Amino acid sequence: MAEKNTNSKILEAKHLKKSYKITKENVVHALNDLNLDIKKGEIVAIMGPSGSGKSTLLNMFGILDQPTSGKVVINRKDVSKVKKSDCPKIRSEMVGFIFQQYNLIPTLTALENVMLPLKYAGVKKSEAKKRATEFLREVGMEKRTGSKPTQLSGGQQQRVAIARALVNNPAIILADEPTGNLDTKTGDGIVEMMVDLNKRTGQTFVIVTHNPDITRIADRVIHLRDGKLEKIK
Repeated sequence: MAEKNTNSKILEAKHLKKSYKITKENVVHALNDLNLDIKKGEIVAIMGPSGSGKSTLLNMFGILDQPTSGKVVINRKDVSKVKKSDCPKIRSEMVGFIFQQYNLIPTLTALENVMLPLKYAGVKKSEAKKRATEFLREVGMEKRTGSKPTQLSGGQQQRVAIARALVNNPAIILADEPTGNLDTKTGDGIVEMMVDLNKRTGQTFVIVTHNPDITRIADRVIHLRDGKLEKIK
């Protein structure tokens, strides 16, 4: 079992601001001078009402968007001002994504979906297949490697998506409502699996959620409101 290194920052937001100009007079501040540190091996849940800045923050952490000002630092690397052409490579090396809608490629098998990040990272096909198979085994999907998404239940698709997120051994896993499309029992299974992976591998999870089961297992719960930290539990 991996121990959590409570002294090691893996993700930092420093005076993070993101503004959107709707009209000349109307500017929306989605993030407003937000400061946040996340430590290696933590499970952090992010909560807040609609429009609080949760999705914007996740986009900043995932290098999907750039801040208006401030910094995002992943593993001591400032990723907030990198060239757009460099973003896919940095993203594939540092960040794994888990989405509410799974976002699997419907024409590919479970194995091929998990192999995709490795393909983009330039890993040889034989090695990519081996590693993807190992991670599908980790999430209990070793018997469904040849199945396409339409042949899998929602919970099974999410397990494949988690294997895909983990396969490149990224610094952080970002999850956007990972149990949102699942029934309670299946969602509980996904939560238990993420906790188990966190305990065994020390993987860091940042999860946007409304699910109280996730907030109960999180090391910290971050509440946002109007683009600012409202409270941390």
